[in-house]
Amino acid sequence: LNILVDTGSSNFAVAGVPDPDVTAYFNPELSSTYRSEGIEVTVKYSQGSWTGVLGTDVITMPKGLSGSYTINIATILESENFFLPGVKWHGILGLAYDALAKPSSSVETFFDSLVRQAKIPNIFSLQMCGAGLPVSGSGTNGGSLVLGGIEPSLYTGHIWYTPIKEEWYYQVEILKLEVGGQNLELDCREYNADKAIVDSGTTLLRLPEKVFSAVVQAIARTSLIQEFSSGFWTGSQLACWDRTEKPWSLFPKLSIYLRDENSSRSFRISILPQLYIQPILMIGDNLQCYRFGISSSTNALVIGATVMEGFYVIFDRAQRRVGFAVSPCAEVDGFPVSEIEGPFSTANVASNCVSSVSFHEPVLWIASYALMSLCGIILLVLIVLLLIPPRCQHRYTDNDVVNDESSLVRHRWK
Repeated sequence: LNILVDTGSSNFAVAGVPDPDVTAYFNPELSSTYRSEGIEVTVKYSQGSWTGVLGTDVITMPKGLSGSYTINIATILESENFFLPGVKWHGILGLAYDALAKPSSSVETFFDSLVRQAKIPNIFSLQMCGAGLPVSGSGTNGGSLVLGGIEPSLYTGHIWYTPIKEEWYYQVEILKLEVGGQNLELDCREYNADKAIVDSGTTLLRLPEKVFSAVVQAIARTSLIQEFSSGFWTGSQLACWDRTEKPWSLFPKLSIYLRDENSSRSFRISILPQLYIQPILMIGDNLQCYRFGISSSTNALVIGATVMEGFYVIFDRAQRRVGFAVSPCAEVDGFPVSEIEGPFSTANVASNCVSSVSFHEPVLWIASYALMSLCGIILLVLIVLLLIPPRCQHRYTDNDVVNDESSLVRHRWK
């Protein structure tokens, strides 16, 4: 089975029944080691969702780790817009923290199981290759997932680390964005509204709406194209050039500044237009069509595959940090399409660009339980009052009634 490696979710799940859009699936009835937990689970993503049943089974690693390990696995029985036509994967490997695991954080994640059973270091790293290759192209774009460490041959130069701000998604702190070397001049909290995460399961670079608008305006202003269809920026249209032309020279470099482990410093990761102006379709023999690899988001800045294809990314959970280094596979026509530079001073940046109140599910559940406890106490008091003789009872009026029907729990999709 081909599995999508997703650092933005936490469940390991594979197709458990035939599906028109998958070429293979896992039949648990044919496994002598599979054990069903009988617990239904549903996971929703920014695109698509699935429902399945939790169970456990035994895995072996074909390379690097000897022995077999028991892990939680969900068999997908129903899905909507999850398995898509032409997509060659049959499941998903969630590598985020257990706070995002469904139906609850008590479901041990795949990687946590490996760390516990195989005694490997609590770190993994990911090299995603495919820069400049058509998304719909045949074959594989390659790449590497290293469980338990760092592979020196997968990067060049220095590894720069940024702290993980909170352990649910891989949430980081972004200080500023530059387009063509020009600062967008936004309040740094805009870049982290309401979170900034590193997510291999998201295809594009996703930006909060205000940041997205500023980036599009800056690219349009600094590019060498005078007029451009608005549909290209919103993702509803492709832009096509003669295949002998390379449109990347028309667009500027995009830089993201991350806070360094030393909070008084920052570093920047930069992607050239070869990564965000993406070849996607050939028309006839002469036209190559491209899409815009950046989109808007209502609830997060997401460093997705568009950016990650330029770097070797280290998820150092043991030291609560994410590292970036230049990837040697991030080349187009023999030229590198990504850069890392630093350090830079953060003297002119706020000391904290992340909101101190983070309303995500674990916090909301705690608030829910606290309110439920409060309601229980109030109910107990009311029962006692009802049992008190009538002469001591208070005559309630309509003005005493408080009716709160607000929802405390919001679904958070990538």
